[in-house]
Amino acid sequence: MIRFGIIGTNWITEIFIQAARDTGEFVLTAVYSRTEEKGREFAQKYEVQHLYNDLDMFVKSKEFDAVYIASPNSFHSEQAVLCMDHGKHVLCEKPAASNASEVAAMIEASQRNNVVFMEALKSTLLPNFRAVQDNIHKLGPIRRYFASYCQYSSRYDAYKQGTVLNAFNPIYSNGSLMDLGIYCIYPLVVLFGKPVSIQANGLLLESGVDGQGSLLLQYEEMNAVIMHAKISSSYLPTEIQGEHGTMVIDKINEPEKVEIRYRDGAVEDLTQPQSSRTMVYEAAEFISLIKAGQLESRTNSHTNSRVTIEILDEARKQMGLEFPADRHQVI
Repeated sequence: MIRFGIIGTNWITEIFIQAARDTGEFVLTAVYSRTEEKGREFAQKYEVQHLYNDLDMFVKSKEFDAVYIASPNSFHSEQAVLCMDHGKHVLCEKPAASNASEVAAMIEASQRNNVVFMEALKSTLLPNFRAVQDNIHKLGPIRRYFASYCQYSSRYDAYKQGTVLNAFNPIYSNGSLMDLGIYCIYPLVVLFGKPVSIQANGLLLESGVDGQGSLLLQYEEMNAVIMHAKISSSYLPTEIQGEHGTMVIDKINEPEKVEIRYRDGAVEDLTQPQSSRTMVYEAAEFISLIKAGQLESRTNSHTNSRVTIEILDEARKQMGLEFPADRHQVI
């Protein structure tokens, strides 16, 4: 069993805990929360004995070996580096950090301390994404990758009423690109690597984050088109278009159905059975790395996290989107 500590007591943490328990190798032993009342309620719910409201005391604890970080994006790097400097393995929610400088510091801390660091981007570890990887060669030369993740946020209603919640607050390095766009970009990087060039635009809200945007990424022999939004919804599937056929993926953020439609009209269903608790696969991957003594995942690798954040940085630069975290980058 791997003993876990948790930073961040929100809904995504609860989903992670429920899924991670399905691995049979996860036990939650410690919780950190900035708010004592919320932390106590969370600890009682999950029968956790060790509760911390002081981060320094938390990272020095001997009660856990690995930590899942699900705090606001702008806190990720500082918290992750601190944990790794105290010998903890780190699974950090996406996006890994605010910018490339922060991600570089996290990767360096992993290597310096000989501990695992992995970005918790679940979709690329699902059985149905593995089906994409295993069968993409059937498409022939790839010419285009198209992905869309546009989901109207309930928090936008509050925003329009004058209440700026975390999702639309630049202090926390949030917005459409960081929250949803990354689900389109990370799989692209896993499949095709670093693009040759990037063009990006977006709609900036008065709060200082983007509500929506799009990217055109050029590769040597293909291009990628990405749309993301938190102020409107889309129901389009993702496509990987090749000269022999097109792979259709129902949802890039959580693939449940994958098929190839060939030029001759034939359709090949590649869909794989997978757990409805989809975060179980990232938990299992992370735990396997700890047990194998490996510092990074082959899929959610340090390189893929670095390239993804570099794309996000360049897209934000072209959009004119700056976070407070960018003004005090880690050197």
